[in-house]
This record gives sequence, C-alpha cells and structure tokens, in this order.
Amino acid sequence: MSYPNIMKTMELIKELVEIPSPSGHTNEVITYVENFLKDLQVTTTRNRKGGLIATIPGKETAEQRMLTAHVDTLGAIVKEIKPSGRLKLDLIGGFKFNAIEGEYCQIETSSGKKYSGTILMHQTSVHVYKDAGEAKRNQANMEVRIDEIVHNEEDVHALGIEIGDFVSFDPRAQILPSGFIKSRHLDDKASVGILLQLIKQIKTDQTELPYTTQFLISNNEEIGYGGNSNIPPETVEYLAVDMGAMGDGQTTDEYTVSICAKDASGPYHFELRKRLVALAKENGIGYKVDIYPYYGSDASAAIRAGNDIVHGLIGPGIDSSHAYERTHQSSIEETTKLLWHYLQSDMV
Repeated sequence: MSYPNIMKTMELIKELVEIPSPSGHTNEVITYVENFLKDLQVTTTRNRKGGLIATIPGKETAEQRMLTAHVDTLGAIVKEIKPSGRLKLDLIGGFKFNAIEGEYCQIETSSGKKYSGTILMHQTSVHVYKDAGEAKRNQANMEVRIDEIVHNEEDVHALGIEIGDFVSFDPRAQILPSGFIKSRHLDDKASVGILLQLIKQIKTDQTELPYTTQFLISNNEEIGYGGNSNIPPETVEYLAVDMGAMGDGQTTDEYTVSICAKDASGPYHFELRKRLVALAKENGIGYKVDIYPYYGSDASAAIRAGNDIVHGLIGPGIDSSHAYERTHQSSIEETTKLLWHYLQSDMV
C-alpha cells in the first residue's frame, strides 16, 4: 500500500481552482473531473443537477459507502448594467462583498464570450470620494469595471453581456516552497483533488475496497443542496469531505485533518466520528476535532432531505474561508491518510 503523492495532489488542486465554476455554472470543471476518471477507467454517471457520481466496486454490495466533495465555488451573477457601463452584482454563495473588493474577475456571456474585469467600490478614488474608506461594501456600492471600451449600457449590450451572466473570481493560486497552497476556492477543490488522487491510487494499486463506494462530485453545495439526492438506497455511511473551518475558538489548523463534531445543522453521527478518531490514532495521523458554528455540508443537506444514513464530515483545515484561502501540504496529507484508512475499514 502506498499513499498518493501529495505534490501531485497539490498540483491537481491548483489545476482545479483555475477552472471557473461558480454554483450554477459548473459544466467545465465537471467535464474535467469526468475525463480524469475516464482515463482511469472508472465508471461515472451525471445526475440531472449536473453533478458526477463515480463508482468503485467493492467486496460488499448490499451495504455501501458514499463520499462527497464539491466543485462549485462562490461567485456572482450580473444583476444590472449601470448607465455608466459598469455592472451591479448579485452574489452566489455565503460571503460578503468586502471579500472580493479589488478582485480580478471574468464575465462569461451566454454565448461563451469571456471578458476581464475588476470588482471595485464605486467610491474607490480617494482623490474624489471623501468617504472612500467608510462607505459600505454592499450591492449598491460595489461594481465591476469591464476591461473593454464601454461608456454606457448600450456599449455593454454590444459586447453580449446581459443580466444573468456568470462572474467568476481570479483564484490567484500559488504553491509555495514552504508547503502552503494559497488560492480562492480551496473550499472545496482541495478535497476534490484529494478524492481524485485516492481513486487513482486505488486503481493503480488494484486495491479491492471492502464495500462498493460511490464518490459524488457535487456542484451545488455552496447554495445548499449539492448532496441531498442521488444517494443509492444501499448507502449506509455518507462522508462529506469539505474544508475545516479555522478562527478564534477553533482547534482546526492548516497542518492536520479536521473531524467535525457539530456544525450549524447539529451534531454529526457520534459513532462514525469516534471511528474516524480511532483510525487517526491507530495510524499516527494528525487530527483535530472541532465544531464549525456557521457551516453546513452536503452530508447535512442529505440528512435534511430525509436520507436514512450515518453521516460524517472531515477535511483539510482552510484559513480565511470564503476569502483568500490557504492550507498546507501537511493538512492535505493527513486528510488523504485518514480517508485511505477509512476506505479500508469496517463500517460502524
């Protein structure tokens, strides 16, 4: 048995975050994942929501596992074209306007044309606006400056930009010599990269899993319903692999795997959580148990939808979630190890 190469996982994560995929516009990244798995000769199907399900047959088929991670990210959509030729935005996902101030972005039209832009305060210039620092960062004040010659609304329409066009944020991804990867959208493409590399290792080593395991690459998690359906009736355990939330009062860090005891939806399955902790201890895996106070996952969405499952949540620790995120290769590695041993273990 050998663990996946962590540097290759980091490089895969970087490739994933550089594919624009705000919730509602994820076909490109789902196709990328689909082709990655096709090259491994893994059977996949798409659900009607546009997510991808990969199946790895195991010894036991009557009782199965499902693991999920999501490729959809935060983003925005064009709400209004202003008389000045700038764009007013409506946000996709749970974050604040201040998290994207000054960010480079891409506007994609319904015909597929792509334009560069920058998200700015209307009152950006301190030479003109006395309240540049104090003005609220909100929908009324934030706008997109399009990098095209536009003077008015008609010029913007001429480019093909219309209300409802998707806006994605430049991830500015970097892998650093110190072992850190920093980028937007590590939530949750870090976990998607981990799962894809695990699947590749399973196929390379010809490892037979104890249970048939479904891997759901969901595409609507940031808006609350990525993993609430398409769960086979044979599924007993359902494990979401998503970011561990860091901040004041949290134990989660960038160097271990975070095991969630409770989030805003309530406690996760106690026996599964204990099993994950036991596996970490038995295999010398660095871990932290934590509570994420303002958080929901595809596993909690599955429970809310009425699925009769044992649900859990783990993931790499991510600093500054829903903004300029960062984690360390150590956290990627410890999460990978725990998942590898979990996939080999008996059910609770």
